[in-house]
Amino acid sequence: MEDFAFPLPSAADTLGGSDARTHAQENQAGELGRFLRSRRDRLTPEDVGVPSYGRRRVAGLRREELAPLAGVSVTYYTRLEQGQSQNASDSVIESLARALQLRPDERAHLFALARPGMIKRREIIQPEIPDPGARQLLYAMTSVPALLLGHSNDILAWNRAGHLLLADHLPVDAPDTEAHRPNHLKMLFLDATSRTLYRDWETEASEAVGSLRYIAAQFPEDRRLFELIGELNDRSRDFSRLWTEHTVRLCTSGTKRLRHPLVGPLELNYELLHLPDREGQRILTHSAPAGSAAQNTLQKLLDTY
Repeated sequence: MEDFAFPLPSAADTLGGSDARTHAQENQAGELGRFLRSRRDRLTPEDVGVPSYGRRRVAGLRREELAPLAGVSVTYYTRLEQGQSQNASDSVIESLARALQLRPDERAHLFALARPGMIKRREIIQPEIPDPGARQLLYAMTSVPALLLGHSNDILAWNRAGHLLLADHLPVDAPDTEAHRPNHLKMLFLDATSRTLYRDWETEASEAVGSLRYIAAQFPEDRRLFELIGELNDRSRDFSRLWTEHTVRLCTSGTKRLRHPLVGPLELNYELLHLPDREGQRILTHSAPAGSAAQNTLQKLLDTY
């Protein structure tokens, strides 16, 4: 199995603040190298317009092919992949993003890995406290299934519609206390009932892991987050497989295809709304177009209350 990315900061547990930050930055440097290799491996010479000579034993671009595209020496690029250089300039990182044909969310992830000190972070408080205004908004949306998620995907609150749609096999008051608080990712990978809810489970899981990797780069010193990654890596082969693909995807909207045990198949649009004053907390909503079959099915489900 590939070297586990974003290792748990156990070595930092006994360190002071500055030493812990240094430890986290070293972990980021290693993750930077792994991410660069994974993006290079998905490209071919034809993708970037360079000649391909001879037989290729492995897929992807060679370092010798990528480095000139980014305007750096092969030696320097090799040091980046080996985690031996943490001082790449913004222009070099931007050139690498172009050469690797990164999407906007992948580009932002690359900068977060290369510039961990540039991200302004508030103090990480555990357990997370649900934003009162967001929770009140959830409760007011009686016909829109919604969850309030923390940055480590703990479910901090849900309205009754959200509970009925996604977790009616769990106590409705489960998010109210830290000891019983569900985690959205644990439900997806470790809870059999939750897993059968998604008709496209592989797509749902891949997007969830891609989002988690993006978030992990934003909070490199958060022990709670990396304990979650370690637990999922140990307990779920599917998570471990998807995690080593190094996919990065910041999903803010899309479609979820569900199969609910009470009403059967339904397709809902989702929106992920990030709270500006609560770093990492976000509201996940589910809805259907007015007058659609999906809205009728959703209403049928809500009427069971």
